[in-house]
Amino acid sequence: MYVPEQEIIAKGYPAYTTSAGWLGYTDTQLRELCQKYLKAGWTRFKMKVGSDLNDDIRRAAIFREEIGWDNFLAMDANQRWDVDEAISYMKELTKFKPIWIEEPTSPDDVLGHAAISKALEPYGIGVATGEHCQNRVIFKQFFQAKGFQFCQIDSCRMGGLNEVLAILLMAAKFGVPVCPHGGGVGLCEYIQHISIFDFICVSASLENRVTEFADHLHEHFIHPCLADNGVYKVPMNPGYSAEMKKKSLDAHEFPNGSEWRKLINEGIFKI
Repeated sequence: MYVPEQEIIAKGYPAYTTSAGWLGYTDTQLRELCQKYLKAGWTRFKMKVGSDLNDDIRRAAIFREEIGWDNFLAMDANQRWDVDEAISYMKELTKFKPIWIEEPTSPDDVLGHAAISKALEPYGIGVATGEHCQNRVIFKQFFQAKGFQFCQIDSCRMGGLNEVLAILLMAAKFGVPVCPHGGGVGLCEYIQHISIFDFICVSASLENRVTEFADHLHEHFIHPCLADNGVYKVPMNPGYSAEMKKKSLDAHEFPNGSEWRKLINEGIFKI
């Protein structure tokens, strides 16, 4: 008998790394980071785009040279464009076969995302967004308008787990994969639970589903998430993995924590 819990414990939940693709890296850094993560077992990558087309074409070429054409490559514009600009820009990047373009325009523009989705569909590029959407009503409109092909909830922006669960159920109804947004402090810890719950209790599918991972700031948590060989390992400790170490909380307490006092004493920050 098929038991999804056993599968996810044995195989882990598919993840992609953003850590290799930030803007501002030199070409040498891009190559070295791609090689580093490939060697560590990662096959799914995301790169930032939107500042300069020629620069992005060069960077995307480096990514494909390093990771190959069979591995997953997504792109993220972080709301840089208007609707027509997004469509025009991404048509120039189609030759690199990105899985999706993330946040191509304002996160509140449901119909704008729908227009981008429709325009890019013939090129095999999906639209991913949702990390700046604050409630299930906005997501309902995205689902109804076909404004995205990848639903990216943010576990801290939403109004708690009840709101997140409502979106998981809507996503299952509309057949849209949920690929949560990670990267901020604690987000990777939170979203691992959401993705695994989605697989076991709601979608029962890993098709087109992948969860973001960034490998920084986990040292501040008592039960940090574990990602290895391109997947999230199922957490075995009880709870939401959200509890931070007392030492980290004390050091970063504003304005008297040691990290803030250091900035104040150095004249970097004033109160």
